[in-house]
Amino acid sequence: MAAASSVVAGAAMLPNWSAGASSVDAGDTAVDPATKATFQRLADAVFTDRTDALVDRKQNPGRTPLTSRFSGDVQLSSSLEDKEDSALASLRSRKSRLAGLGERYSEAKTSVSMDKTRVQGRHATVQVTETTTLSYEKVHGDEPKTTGFQAHHELTFTADKQGDWQLTGIRDTDEGYLAVNQPAAPLAAATVADDDTPEAVRSATTQPAPSKPKNLSSTTYDYKAMAAYAEKYWSRYNTAYPNYNSGGGDCTNFVSQSLKAGGWKDVAGSSSDFHKWFTNSTSQSDSWVGVNEFSWFALSSKRVTSLANVYQMDVGDVLQMDFDKDGSKDHTMIVSYRSSQGVPYLTYHSTNTFRRSVASIIASYPNSAYYAYRT
Repeated sequence: MAAASSVVAGAAMLPNWSAGASSVDAGDTAVDPATKATFQRLADAVFTDRTDALVDRKQNPGRTPLTSRFSGDVQLSSSLEDKEDSALASLRSRKSRLAGLGERYSEAKTSVSMDKTRVQGRHATVQVTETTTLSYEKVHGDEPKTTGFQAHHELTFTADKQGDWQLTGIRDTDEGYLAVNQPAAPLAAATVADDDTPEAVRSATTQPAPSKPKNLSSTTYDYKAMAAYAEKYWSRYNTAYPNYNSGGGDCTNFVSQSLKAGGWKDVAGSSSDFHKWFTNSTSQSDSWVGVNEFSWFALSSKRVTSLANVYQMDVGDVLQMDFDKDGSKDHTMIVSYRSSQGVPYLTYHSTNTFRRSVASIIASYPNSAYYAYRT
């Protein structure tokens, strides 16, 4: 058996049964309600600007960034303003790559809620939740209506002697990755394997892909049930399972739940044996929650086969990514919709995302390795 450390995102597997609860520190009284409201509006402006950089704007293509309207009591620091300018330039380049792959967004909506504020002297840290929805432009005519995600961030504010606050730092706090408007490349985690672990075949990302039809009416698995489960729980979690957003990332745990909803059966045994795949009230196998361990189980059990091209994926199929091509996979997603033009759309946790096209993933991470599995 492989003595493998489970990698959802390289951290110990500690479930968080109460993720999503928000609170406000008792020390929050140092910031008056009006300033807190301005913190929230500035945060909203930052992430709205990022999302807007991806939208195909036929009207007002040169819109002034919303963050430029803030000055005085609360504003961006000059160094962060430079970083955000670079982020927006990166996202506009991503928009161009997306257009080359036949995808555009016609409009978008981003909102930010404040979850927790902590003030120590002239420094404030603010935890926020970003919720974004983008509408697909009808390039081919069979795109889904929208894609969307939720992401969590920590913002750092610093006040000068006059009490004027500047936003000085933004840190993504989700254990997973891949928000549509996330400009930074994700960090990759490593894992340990041995000679007993099966090796997945890397999938091409070119179009058009060779035909690989899937029988969605299979009597073995219910692929529509897999997709329905993923789209039901992409943002509101099923409390029958623990989530690992504070314990390494929830992406593979979520995909395992979706596959079970469609008929995959538990294989009980040692949690560290990648030939086993199960969850119960007290524990989960490494293969249930770990990215690489899932691949080893799925291939060795012959529940999946590798696909030569990511565009061959259909509803219920699984996609994994190796961000830095070091041989250790970092993220797991499931296809919940496929257009008649042959574009798979992925739904996943960490960051919680609904119907994001494989083209969008490739445009965002063109240098990653991709592993597509037929379930």
